[in-house]
Amino acid sequence: MLKKLPLLLVAAVFILSSCSSKMKNMKSEYFTVTPGVLEVVGSEIPVTVDGKFPAKFFNKKAVLTITPVLKYEGGEAIAEPVTFQGEKVRGNDRAISYENGGTFKMKMQYDYLPEMEDAELYLRFVVNKGGKSRDIPEVKVADGCIATSQLYRQTVATANIAVGEDAFQRVIKQAKEANIMFLIQQTNLRTSELNSTEMNELRAALKDVATDYENKVLDDIQISAYASPDGGVMLNDGIAVVREMNTAKQMKQELKKAKLDGYIDSEYTAEDWEGFKELVSQSNLPDKELILRLLSMYTDPEEREQQIKNISSVYAELANEVLPKLRRARVTLNYQIIGRSDEQIQAQYAENPAELSLEEILYSSILTENEAEQADIFHTAIKLYPNDYRAYNNLGVMAYKKGDYSAAAEYFAKAENVAKAAPEVMVNLGYLELLQGNVADAEAYITKGVDAKAGDEALGNLYIAQGEYGRAAALLKGKNTNSALLAQVLNKNYVAARETLDEMENPDAMTYYIKAVLGARISNVSFVYDGLKKAVELDPSLAKKAMEDLEFAKYVKDATFCEILK
Repeated sequence: MLKKLPLLLVAAVFILSSCSSKMKNMKSEYFTVTPGVLEVVGSEIPVTVDGKFPAKFFNKKAVLTITPVLKYEGGEAIAEPVTFQGEKVRGNDRAISYENGGTFKMKMQYDYLPEMEDAELYLRFVVNKGGKSRDIPEVKVADGCIATSQLYRQTVATANIAVGEDAFQRVIKQAKEANIMFLIQQTNLRTSELNSTEMNELRAALKDVATDYENKVLDDIQISAYASPDGGVMLNDGIAVVREMNTAKQMKQELKKAKLDGYIDSEYTAEDWEGFKELVSQSNLPDKELILRLLSMYTDPEEREQQIKNISSVYAELANEVLPKLRRARVTLNYQIIGRSDEQIQAQYAENPAELSLEEILYSSILTENEAEQADIFHTAIKLYPNDYRAYNNLGVMAYKKGDYSAAAEYFAKAENVAKAAPEVMVNLGYLELLQGNVADAEAYITKGVDAKAGDEALGNLYIAQGEYGRAAALLKGKNTNSALLAQVLNKNYVAARETLDEMENPDAMTYYIKAVLGARISNVSFVYDGLKKAVELDPSLAKKAMEDLEFAKYVKDATFCEILK
C-alpha cells in the first residue's frame, strides 16, 4: 500500500497541473490602445492595439481568437478577429511561446456612426483546446469617440460658396489695327494703301471715338515701321526710319481730320528677322527647316542674308511670298469704351432693365445690400436671359446662406440644367452633399469645380471630411472661416488656429465651440469657458453636445463647466 502512494501523488500532481494549464483571463494592462481615446478621422475610426502575452501564460495546446468589438447604444461593430496558437498546436496561426510569451499588434478601423460618440472598445476572447471552445471574459480597452472632425457638417454651412460673378467691365480696352505696305526699298505711302479696307476701318474707328466722346476715350496711336531683311543693314535702317516718319506724319493728319488730340508713339525695326522667321514657319516652302536652322546658326544679319541667298532654289520664293509682307508699317489705334456708371445702371434698371446687358444686370446686384432687391435682380436676369446659369446659381447661394437648403438645391439643379459643366454649380452641389455627410458624392462634384474662384476652399472642406487635415489646412490658410479654424485644430496647428481666431470678423456659435475645443487641447481654461459660454448663448443646443463631448471629459465634474451648460 505504501509503495503505491507515490503513484497516487504523481496522479494528483498531474491532475492539478492539467487544471492549472487552463488559459487564464486576459487583463486590460496587457493592452495599449492608440489613440488612448478613440477619434473619428474622416468617416472612420482608426484603432491600433498593441498587446502582450506574459511568460508562462499561453497554453501550449490552446488556440486563442481575439475579436475587437466597438460597443455603442443600439449596436456594436465587429472588426476582423486575430488568432494565435500554442507551441504544440498544428496550424497556420502565429505561435506564442509558453516560456517567453509574446507581443502583437492589431490595426483596425470602424465606419463611423453618430451613435459611436459614446462607444467603448472591447476585446473578446475565445479559447479552443482539444476541440472544445469556451469564452473567457472580454476586456474593455478604450473609450470613444472624439468626433470633432464631424463638425465639418456645421462649418460648411458658413463656407464661402461659389457665386456666379458678372463679367461687367466699366472700361473696355479696344485696339484697331491696320497695315500699310511698301514696295521694295520705297518709303512713300501709296494711295492704294491709304485707301485700303484696313485703313478705312481705322478712320471709322477714329471718327467713332471723336463723336462718342462721352463713352469712348482715345489712348494713343502706336506705329511700328519695318524693312525686310534683304539688302544691307545701313540701307534698311534708312528705309525703315523714313517709313516710320512718313506714317507718323500721315496719322497726325488723320487725327486732325477727326478733330482729336492724341499721342503718337512710333518706332522702327531695320530688318524684321522675327517677322521673317514667323512667316517662314507658317509657309509651305520646301526648304523652310533649313532656313530656320540657318537663322539659329547665324546671328549677324548680313551673314544670315548671304547664307539664305545661297539656297538659290528657294530664294526666289522667299522674294515673292515672304519678303514683301515684311515691308510695312503697322498702325494700332488704342482706345477705351467707357460703360455706364453705377448710378446710370441703377436708373436704367428702374426704368427698363431690358435696355441693360446681362453683365450690367448681374453687376447691379452688388450695388445694393437689400436681399429682396438682389433676388429681384436675379429673377429679372432669368426672365431676360434664361440660358445663363449665374442668376439661378446666385439665387441658390442666397437660399444656402439662409439655411434653406431645399430651395438652394432646386436653384442649383436649374443652374446645372442650363450649364452642366459650370464650376460654380459643381462646387455648390458638392457643398450640399457635404452638409449631409455624403463625402463620396461631394468629391464627385467638387473635383469638377476646382476651377471656380471658390474651388480651393471647397476642396479644403472636402479634405476635412476625408480626414486629410494637413492638405485641408494648407488650402484654407488665410481664409479666416470656421472651416479653416477646424482644419487647423484637427491638424494640431494650434498657433495658426489662435491666429485665425483673432482674424475672424463675424464669429458665430460654431466659431466659439471650436475655440473651446482648442482651449481643451492646449489646456487653456479661459478659452474653454469663454468659448462654451458664447457658443451656448448663440446656440443653446450646443450645451448638450458639449456635455457629451469627450474633448471636455476632464471638465465635466467642474462646477464652472456645469454652470455654463446647465
